[in-house]
Amino acid sequence: MKNSTQAIMAIDEGTSGTRSALVGADGAVTALHYEPLTVNAPRHGVVEQDANHLLERTVSVCRKTIAEARENGVEIVALAVANQRSTGVLWDKQTGRAIVPAIVWQDTRYASLLAQMESRWDRELFEVAGRPIAGYALYYWAAQHIQNTPEVSAAWSRGTLAFGTVDTWLLWNLSRDKIVVTTPTNAAAAGSFDLRRNIYYDKWIEAQGFPSALLPELREESDDFGYTDESMLGICVPIKASCGDQHGGMIGLGCIGTGQAMCLHGTGSFVDLVTGESFPKNTGLNETTFSLIAWRRRQRSIFAVETFSATTGSALNWACNQMGWFESPQQISELAAHVDDAHGLMFMPTLTGLRLPQLCVDARATMAGLSMSHNRASLARALLEGVAHSVVSCTDASSAVADLAVSEIIVGGGLSSSTTLLQLQADLGGVTVRHRPGSARATLRGAAFLAGCDGTFWDGLEAARATLPEGTLYHPAISSDERLQRRGYWHAIAASEVERVASGFYAEPRHVA
Repeated sequence: MKNSTQAIMAIDEGTSGTRSALVGADGAVTALHYEPLTVNAPRHGVVEQDANHLLERTVSVCRKTIAEARENGVEIVALAVANQRSTGVLWDKQTGRAIVPAIVWQDTRYASLLAQMESRWDRELFEVAGRPIAGYALYYWAAQHIQNTPEVSAAWSRGTLAFGTVDTWLLWNLSRDKIVVTTPTNAAAAGSFDLRRNIYYDKWIEAQGFPSALLPELREESDDFGYTDESMLGICVPIKASCGDQHGGMIGLGCIGTGQAMCLHGTGSFVDLVTGESFPKNTGLNETTFSLIAWRRRQRSIFAVETFSATTGSALNWACNQMGWFESPQQISELAAHVDDAHGLMFMPTLTGLRLPQLCVDARATMAGLSMSHNRASLARALLEGVAHSVVSCTDASSAVADLAVSEIIVGGGLSSSTTLLQLQADLGGVTVRHRPGSARATLRGAAFLAGCDGTFWDGLEAARATLPEGTLYHPAISSDERLQRRGYWHAIAASEVERVASGFYAEPRHVA
């Protein structure tokens, strides 16, 4: 182990908040500071952030972490950055200020327009970029501003306009040399990246009217990003890593081996399956499962497959806040632990549409199998089992696209504190589930692992992973026959919901004069 008085400072730039912390050679995360960020939705479909405010908050938390490091005699030896993916920023290099509000990854203002291009581009995009158009619009957004926003057009004309995702914005501001760069995990998430060749997919970018001269330079996730600007942070240290937040979480949980999958429970639940250096064989098999770069290091790309269920954690919050059935998700877990099963009660948490086993955006959430014998504990168990079924469907989809069996699922995020949920995931998926403590800090730790795996602290990611606790294992505890029966029931309910939508069951009623 290296000197215990040394640490890497990591930034986790999320959508709703920004954090910074120190990560030591033992993997411990200390001096954690957080400040919230504001997301604005001025009209339907438009989701924006003030990139200047985002930068101010980032510098603020970093300075707090740096001050705490000095107080405790800890030397910061490097900086690492993880960030929200697919959020775009346009700024003027002359003034150093963002010109227009950033377009956040949740923005759908151009979705209907881009949908008209799907028949021409989606199949090709799946093959090259690992995902369909699906509303990823930051290049189109930037092109529209260059053409129609006078201040942006003026900066473009005089050669001072810069464009990038949040990592690019942060690195330009925090670096001494004002570099305009990005990494594959961020470029790929923007939907216009050739995964196999590790270059921008210029054909699609140009089709959106975006000038290729504005594209940030590509670096690897573990790379040389120069030194920090001392006037900005008060320290001058090498910047050694930059990655998308989901990927930092994957690495920070120790999900780095081929066949390992990460399940991160938040508002929704994401499942990322590592496929190693092999490109996912069945990319494009279904429209809700994407191939992507997990990380790139030493000229080697590690690939992954990602699938998500949009409403899992939010479904439990809905049951508490909107329906008033429970006081909190924690109470749901506590009540569910008192019963062995839901006795035929099944909940599908598809509050914003069904994604798997097939995409049906108009599908509703479903509660099936109710009888007078059920009680609140049965309902709590059904809610958690519905989340588990959703995640297992994601795991199955990722496995099918990768043509790779899942060897282990490593879980993190808020819902991972529920032992009942984790056992349900193991039972219904037939795969061992591992829960490591401290998963809420995984993204910070993963970014630091990337920065320090060049020998600064660790001789590779495997050595960095060795600092993590083994965690708690949840092994499948039901028979294969029971698993198939319960999964079959879930699929039957999903199919019934799709049929209801197809029949026009949810169509607005016609009013006869």
